[in-house]
Amino acid sequence: MAFHRSLVIFALVIAIAPATSYATEFIVGGEGVGWKLDVNYTDWAKDKQFIVGDTLVFQYTQSNHNVYKVNGTDFQSCNVPTNHSLGSFTGNDTIKLATAGNKWYICGVSGHCDKGMKLKITVLESGPAPAPSAAPALFAKGSVFQILLGMIFAGFAMVKVN
Repeated sequence: MAFHRSLVIFALVIAIAPATSYATEFIVGGEGVGWKLDVNYTDWAKDKQFIVGDTLVFQYTQSNHNVYKVNGTDFQSCNVPTNHSLGSFTGNDTIKLATAGNKWYICGVSGHCDKGMKLKITVLESGPAPAPSAAPALFAKGSVFQILLGMIFAGFAMVKVN
């Protein structure tokens, strides 16, 4: 009997436990758009929350563009670094956001940054604080998988008890 109660408690914990958060991969400019001219990257980034561990993916035609990580001053003036180790040139560049703070990226092709091909984001140390603990809030955070798994275990335990 104690085993069955333990199983029910385990099932309930699984069902209401918050889902594990995973890093997000952001395709700069959006899926199917990418890193190119005539995209407003300020608008693209404004409703996104970037967290340490997330990844930026710059997708572009390799012969037409590139990506340089720059500081705030170089971002404002569209100054391309002479140090090419700060640049990425593959056409599918992945940048892991390893630290919190402001990050700036520009296209180093002549005139592209001046035409708006630049991105500024703010990376946060972690996501927003969890909501105050209330049963509906915890239940809403659980993944569908966790909920179904909990229901299966609870149902199994109830059948075994009867």
